[in-house]
Amino acid sequence: MTQQVHRGTALVTGASSGIGAVYAAQLARRGYDLVLVARNRERLATLAASLTNETRQDVEVLAADLNNREDLAAIEARLRDDASLTLLVNNAGIGTHTPLVESDVDHMTRMIELNVTALTRLTYAAVPGFVARGQGAIINIASIVSIAPEILNGVYGGTKAFVLAFTHSLDHELAAKGIRVQAVLPGATATEFWEVGGLPLEHLDKAIVMSAEDLVSAAITGFERGETVTIPSLHDVEQWNAFENARRAMSPHLSTSKPAPRYRAA
Repeated sequence: MTQQVHRGTALVTGASSGIGAVYAAQLARRGYDLVLVARNRERLATLAASLTNETRQDVEVLAADLNNREDLAAIEARLRDDASLTLLVNNAGIGTHTPLVESDVDHMTRMIELNVTALTRLTYAAVPGFVARGQGAIINIASIVSIAPEILNGVYGGTKAFVLAFTHSLDHELAAKGIRVQAVLPGATATEFWEVGGLPLEHLDKAIVMSAEDLVSAAITGFERGETVTIPSLHDVEQWNAFENARRAMSPHLSTSKPAPRYRAA
């Protein structure tokens, strides 16, 4: 029997169900010990017991609500202090398909706090240790709405656009320091996201819905191949390459001393 390679410890947020739980399972099978973070301690404990039994990896459970500042601070401290951590999977997040003008602004604020603020703080907590050790990786779960915000709620799209932009910036700053960063852009995925948002999964076209298992498997393959951005549903990768090349080509021309001629008064 081939001995499993130990890859350090991965901390996975939103790990009690859906994409996060599948990440936990697939990472454990690849040789990672785990720290699983989510609000539902019972679900986490059940998953931890199952994965420990299956993989013999060490699996720790930390019940925490990342919208609660004290709970968030505790996870930040773990990321700062635990030198065994080699991977942070920023998966925790909420979303909605409800149009912006029909959405409750307090709910939208909580979405920003979880999808943007918590993710940012956890990343800031992890990165200094990774840099000091000369290794580490961050996987940020974004969404296809980060580049197609018209599809769903605008605040949700805005938070995921932040995640994508943040990932690009982190990769630019940290790649030379030995730190890997990846943004994963899922399309519609068969998780509780839709039910929680009031749109049962069976109401979606099956042709656009990917299983969480297939999504995570593809995302990890992209990660292992060194992709900074992975879009599991996009079959024609040249479309993404063209999009990204156009963005980078435009970048040097975005700041000039004079307005473009088209804005000059007649």
